[in-house]
This record gives sequence, C-alpha cells and structure tokens, in this order.
Amino acid sequence: MTGKDEPRTGPAGPLRRLRGWGGVTAMAVACALTAALTLLPLSHSGAAFGEGVSGPGAARAVQARADDCTDPDASLPPSVSGGATIDRIKARGKLIAGVDQNSFQWGYRNPESGDLEGFDIDLVRAIAKDILGDPDDVIFRAIPTNQRIAALENDKVDVVVRTMTINCARLDQVSFSTAYFQAGQQVLAPKDSTITGYNSSLARKRVCTAEGSTAYEALEKQSFGSVFKDKDDGTDADKDLLTVPNQLDCLVRLQMGEVDAIVTDNALAAGQAAQDPAVELKGDKPFTTEYYGVATKKGADDLVARVNQVLVDYRAGGKNSPWMRSYRNWLQDGLPGITAPPVPKYRSN
Repeated sequence: MTGKDEPRTGPAGPLRRLRGWGGVTAMAVACALTAALTLLPLSHSGAAFGEGVSGPGAARAVQARADDCTDPDASLPPSVSGGATIDRIKARGKLIAGVDQNSFQWGYRNPESGDLEGFDIDLVRAIAKDILGDPDDVIFRAIPTNQRIAALENDKVDVVVRTMTINCARLDQVSFSTAYFQAGQQVLAPKDSTITGYNSSLARKRVCTAEGSTAYEALEKQSFGSVFKDKDDGTDADKDLLTVPNQLDCLVRLQMGEVDAIVTDNALAAGQAAQDPAVELKGDKPFTTEYYGVATKKGADDLVARVNQVLVDYRAGGKNSPWMRSYRNWLQDGLPGITAPPVPKYRSN
C-alpha cells in the first residue's frame, strides 16, 4: 500500500490523497485493529449476550406496524417504571449498546486516545447513567449498518444508537424511542464534480450507499439513471463495491475513484466532508426528512419508555441542555444553525 501522501492510480484516474487526521483509510484500519481489544465482536456469545432483551413478561409494543403506520415518529410515553428488560440490564450491570466506531463525530474511535466518542456515544452514556447510575457501565458493540436490526432480534444488544432512521418498515422489526435528531438524505461528491444534487446529474454515475440504509431505498425508488447496485447485489457473490456494509467504506471508495458519489444522511455526510476537504454536499438541502431514534428489540416497551424519559431530561435546559452541549461539541461545525432538538411525539394508544 502506498503512503498517504503518494498519489495512486485507479480505474477512474489519479486517486485523491487521503486527508483528515491520518486519512480515512488509516482510521478504518485502526478501527478494525482495535475493535477486538475494546469492543466485543458481534459474533461473541456468552451469558450476558444470550439473555433475551425482552421476554414473556415484557409488554408488547404499541408502535404502529408498517401496514397501518401513519406517524412512525410517535413513540411510547416516557416512564421511569421498571420491567423485564430493565431488570435484565440491572442484573447484568451493563448496558449493551450497538454503535458505530467509524462515523466521524457520531460514533468513532479517537485515533489519539483510542476512546469511542461522538454524539451517539454521549447519548448511550446518558442512558447507562440513568438506568445503572454510571455512564461507564456500557459494553459497546461495533455493528455494521446492515446488521443493526439483526443485532436486536438476536439479543446481541439492548439498544442500537447508530444514526438509525425511524420508519414504518422498520417498526415491523424493532421498536423506537422518540426522535433524537433530524436528518435527511443528500449527495456527497467531489467539489469539482459535475454532479449538482439528487437529480439528473447522477445519470450514468456510480453511486455508493450502505446496505440496509434509507439511502439505498431512495435510489431504488428514483435513481436518475445512476448505477447503484452491484452485479450480484444481495447474494454471496456480492463484491460490495457500490453497496457496502459500513458507510465509511463509501468515502474510501470515493477517494479511490471507484465511485462518483455517495448518497447518505446529510448528518453523516457532513462528518465525511470534515474528514476530506475535497468533497462537499451537493444540492441546497436534503431531499428527505428523517429522524434518528434509539432502537430496541420489538416489544421491549419498558426500555423504550425509559429511554424516552432519558431523552426528556436530555433535551431539557434550552441552550445548556445535554443535547445542545453534545451538538456544539460534535456537530455544530458541520451542521450549523440547529437551535433545538426535535420535539418528541407520543402515542396515545
């Protein structure tokens, strides 16, 4: 492998030099090397992970199913009451959280300290502090985008806090808290690209998305003639060139000249643009409106309600709220102008 300052040549011509702190590729490699040391792998099995997150004693979720869903962002009313899921977490003494470790500013490993940091990580620690009394009582599990739901269904994690969009289809598989962040899909491309946004300028362009993402779903509905599916997409022969397990892989593909653009949440894209000054968000604004929620296993109502209570406290305090402090610390530079968190919606039935 060439050095980070040495130009490389690929199928699309000279490759851009890696930028940011040590380069995105360097960060991805560092994450892979350190994951086994400080994060339990998804395949790990043991008593703590074999326990169900919900069980016979847990109430069934009342969030809407996809077939009758009209307001997916509405969640259960907040509560400090206990329940089967909360009891298991307390008995274990740790909250098991599925997170990202390579989304800059959201959930990433600081290359200097080796610690997980970011907006999502702050929220996980707030949940752990509320339930267990200590923000450090967390077992972080690094999971790729396309394994978020499976990790919950298979009782590998209690919560997923990983820039996960709330939508009707996912409500058939998991339960969600109220929204903790508003985002939207947008195009990320080189500054000198002829691509101008989510429009006909994408025609015949190679577009990268993460598997299982709402960006991929958007392109399935309207691709503008772009190429976004791998030849063997969804099979064992899929080479993961255009659809990738982790969103950061798309930025590496873009830097290597293997794709022409990325479609992803503007919140994630802003972090990627901060890592590489050669790329930028295209278009005046996102072409969708989406909300991130904390996901739990379907039916873990006590945990959903407890997380919603944590979010009530997390939003409280105006400009000095924990939410606003975390936003200023991690996201304000790339996503300026946000003055408050999303207003929560609750279900009445």
